[in-house]
Amino acid sequence: MTDTDALYAVSPLDGRYDGRTAPLSPYASEAALMRARVRVEVEYLIALADLEATPLELGLEEREELRSLYKHFAEEDAELIKKLETEGHAGFEATNHDVKAVEYFVRHRLPEGSDASAWIHFGLTSEDVNNLAHRLLVRDAVDEVLLPELYGVRDTLAEMAREYRDLPMLARTHGQPATPTTFGKEMAVYASRLGRATGRIQHAADDLRGKLGGASGTYAAHVAAYPDVDWQDFAEEFVTELGLEFEPLTTQVNPCDDLAALFDAFRGANDVLLDLDLDMWLYVSDRYLGQEAVEGETGSSTMPHKVNPIDFENSEGNLSKANSDLTFLADYVTTSRLQRDLSDSTVKRNIGGAFAHCLIAYGKTAAGLSKVVPNEQVMRDDLEATPEIIGEAVQTILRREGQEDAYERVKAVTRGKDVTLEDFREMFDDLEVDEDVLEELHALTPAGYTGVASELVDGLE
Repeated sequence: MTDTDALYAVSPLDGRYDGRTAPLSPYASEAALMRARVRVEVEYLIALADLEATPLELGLEEREELRSLYKHFAEEDAELIKKLETEGHAGFEATNHDVKAVEYFVRHRLPEGSDASAWIHFGLTSEDVNNLAHRLLVRDAVDEVLLPELYGVRDTLAEMAREYRDLPMLARTHGQPATPTTFGKEMAVYASRLGRATGRIQHAADDLRGKLGGASGTYAAHVAAYPDVDWQDFAEEFVTELGLEFEPLTTQVNPCDDLAALFDAFRGANDVLLDLDLDMWLYVSDRYLGQEAVEGETGSSTMPHKVNPIDFENSEGNLSKANSDLTFLADYVTTSRLQRDLSDSTVKRNIGGAFAHCLIAYGKTAAGLSKVVPNEQVMRDDLEATPEIIGEAVQTILRREGQEDAYERVKAVTRGKDVTLEDFREMFDDLEVDEDVLEELHALTPAGYTGVASELVDGLE
């Protein structure tokens, strides 16, 4: 798309963000769907030729020619299919039906002298072709584009976790100062969560399921033509050889519970990244994180000094839009009136849009992470300015020593007050405890009160 074309695109996915969404084009475009349909039709034709019951014969050379229709599918092929659908071509009248246009395309491109024309789309309904084509595209989009992006974000988080495993940082619960942690440990939490989320996505993608049961899922047309063929076995072998799981019980429509599970898995990963984006934004706001300025970038139209966390904000917006779309898709595709209605057809064309918002968001989160650098001095200053956070350690040690009023004593010193380490030390000197316990209490500092935070990073795989 030219810069001028992008200015007039209806959607930012094909306009402003065209360069970012381009990797999905081979899996989410109209031409991609055409190519996938051609693949299903061609492989089905070849599978029919392998049945002893059918008189159809396809030699090795003819099979290679047929497979070249989708292996070398080109722009002119997509244009021809669209012409067959809308105008007609080469003796075929306009189909006004996208799958029928693909059938006519394969007929038109049969090798010279082939007698296979009558066997193209034999016994099938459009949904047999569509459900397989969509899943082949979705599976490859997930494996080739979306998961690699998520793995990249997860790896970056893991690297940050290891690099900053020992960097102490004030934690906040309910927005208030709380027991310290380390910046690395907090990044490890997100790396771990995202690792599990990507695992759920991969599992769902590996479980995408296809059907080939005809107009009502009963194989009626197939059985009418060849009652002695085990069409269920044929269908299962065909679907699994395409790399999909087999769905034996369907109406005309594949139930799409598998797609819904995949969309839900993506929402789970997106929720992790939304949480991350919000936290990183707050860390930048608190100056715990500095940002590397990009040469030539304008942070504000009026305040020249600003370096805004725009990548995390952009990611947040796209993740929210993606999740809205994914929720709608998961809810919609699993329903169909009786054995079939067509409302899901237009809805499924929007899967690419949902994936595109995911892809933009993943890239923006990655960009944001690449620009932030922990501000160690700010983190340490904040810890030193909040000595009351060692109160938890103090009262816990005193409880260990059998002092029943430990919590109340520490509360009296700290709650709602500006407390210093010296205030604690004066309290310690009034305690009736052994000398070694007193030394233990005096050694407490906010920066040193991080438990095994750094060791927890080792739990990352």
